[in-house]
Amino acid sequence: MRPKTERQKALRDALRLLIPAAPLADFEILYDDASRPHMRDLPVDAAAWLAALAHIRHQYTDYDALRDDGYDRESALHFIVDDINAVLTRWRATRLLDPDALAEEDVFPSDAPSQSARRKGRSGRRKE
Repeated sequence: MRPKTERQKALRDALRLLIPAAPLADFEILYDDASRPHMRDLPVDAAAWLAALAHIRHQYTDYDALRDDGYDRESALHFIVDDINAVLTRWRATRLLDPDALAEEDVFPSDAPSQSARRKGRSGRRKE
């Protein structure tokens, strides 16, 4: 799908720069998530980064299972930071998640699953 607005084009470019080796299926989901209304006020780089983190957190880690098992948000994030960075590394990301920044609200603004997690009915950890 071709971007229709300058923001859409900029968002695709930001995602390509951030995660150049992400699988196409994941890339399209990230683009959709980063284009959602609650992301529109963010700079495109921030929207791309937050969409990537949320998608990876819910689709490629045990974060949701840890939360379901009663771990608080910060503890669950502590256990999955290496898994997130492993996916980012496989996708040749230009940045990784800083374990010391996990408590900052701008790194993980909410625990709400991404649109992709809700669409899939998230039943467990996704494998590549």
